[in-house]
Amino acid sequence: MRSARFRRSRRASAVALLSALTLTALAACGTSSSDNGGGGDEGGGNSDPAAPLDPETKVTITIDCMPPAAKAAELKEWKEDVAEFNKTYPNVTIEGRSTPGQCLEPPRFTAMLKAKSQPDVFYTYFTDLPQVLDHDGAEDITAYVNDRTVPLLKDIDPNVLGSLKQDGKLYGLPTSNYTMGLLINRGLFEKAGLDPDAPPRTWDEVRAAAKKIAGLGDGIAGFGEYSAANTGGWHFTAHMYSLGGDIVDAGGTKAAFNDETGRQVAENLHAMRWEDDSMGKTQLLKWGDLQKQIATDKLGMFLAAPDDIAYMVQQLGAEYENFGMGPIPGGQATLAGGNNYMIKKGISPDKIKAAVAWLNFKNLTVGKGQFDWARTKADKLPVGVPQPNFWLGESKEKDDAARVEHATMPVANFRTFMDNPVPGKAEPPKAQEIYKVLDNVMSGILTNKDADVDKLLDTAEAQVNQVLANQ
Repeated sequence: MRSARFRRSRRASAVALLSALTLTALAACGTSSSDNGGGGDEGGGNSDPAAPLDPETKVTITIDCMPPAAKAAELKEWKEDVAEFNKTYPNVTIEGRSTPGQCLEPPRFTAMLKAKSQPDVFYTYFTDLPQVLDHDGAEDITAYVNDRTVPLLKDIDPNVLGSLKQDGKLYGLPTSNYTMGLLINRGLFEKAGLDPDAPPRTWDEVRAAAKKIAGLGDGIAGFGEYSAANTGGWHFTAHMYSLGGDIVDAGGTKAAFNDETGRQVAENLHAMRWEDDSMGKTQLLKWGDLQKQIATDKLGMFLAAPDDIAYMVQQLGAEYENFGMGPIPGGQATLAGGNNYMIKKGISPDKIKAAVAWLNFKNLTVGKGQFDWARTKADKLPVGVPQPNFWLGESKEKDDAARVEHATMPVANFRTFMDNPVPGKAEPPKAQEIYKVLDNVMSGILTNKDADVDKLLDTAEAQVNQVLANQ
């Protein structure tokens, strides 16, 4: 699921695919890409898949998620990047496709896969890989991705790349990643006598801090949780991971949450809600509700990914200075996810090479494309959010320094989160179906003072086992 859901759980909205928008002013003329990979290619390339794209190769590729006109700054940067890319590859025509709202809306995406109408280069979430492969939708790009075609490949977090692999084969290249932590309202922490530079690191500390914040009165909740629209199950999963638990077993065939760890998660939340009265009266919340609460100083903390901060500032009028972040309490593991681009199965080798070259330039080069933080700041877009950050080694050092240099927000507020990374763990198989079931556990805990935790977990276990049996 994702975060500001430019990455994780998807905010359902009716999204219609617009016509392909061709950036002819920025690229050499070329014919439109065909579904079978034949159209638009005029040869000239090296037949070795491991070799980089020959700059003389003439080819047209269609690419998902060009920013819409409503995102003027992002669209400006896209066009600039196409122009810069064409300085090296003058004969590659980039045809950007744009959808209003967000890049990927689940029903549209599934219909696109079934019809095999996806662009040559199409956007997915990490968790979409099984669905894409079930529809034979993505090219195995293992042979095309190496340190010549993606020079910083060795500096990309192998766990991130691992999310795009199956049976040792690589099917995508990352755009962004996220791990969840504890997002806090610094102002409320200070009013409650808490240190905003030292967010709680255990669930016992969270409970104690939540009581103090709720004690401020005026309808302020100390800690918030989701329990509807699949987001409750998503966060129950995050709680389980934080304590070393799991949602399904290692084989992915049986539920694994109906154990002591699951009861600990459920009983702790039930106690915070009903014994401490620190979670607020309003429940059955979904993505967007907690963001509104914390942005208006009515909530002290909740589990989130870092880009929620940019969302709240850009969309809700909040101030960066009012937020801070620490690692997920418990610290055993944290739910991780992200987005990426895949390449359509069956397109020509030259198209594949052009796609890899574009993705490398746009998304996988420190100081260029999406990581050109000086330009991002100049365009009045946010700089300093801790993620996406899938870099390791020297690349991470360079990118971190550039983020700090061009920051548009107080990056020190997120230092505890950045300096104490928690191992990321992927979402379970059949994630959305499982989250829907686990919503019932969360809603039962948070809306019923007399909830039977064991019964809620037993029922959910049986239902999740049925979901997994139908894989």
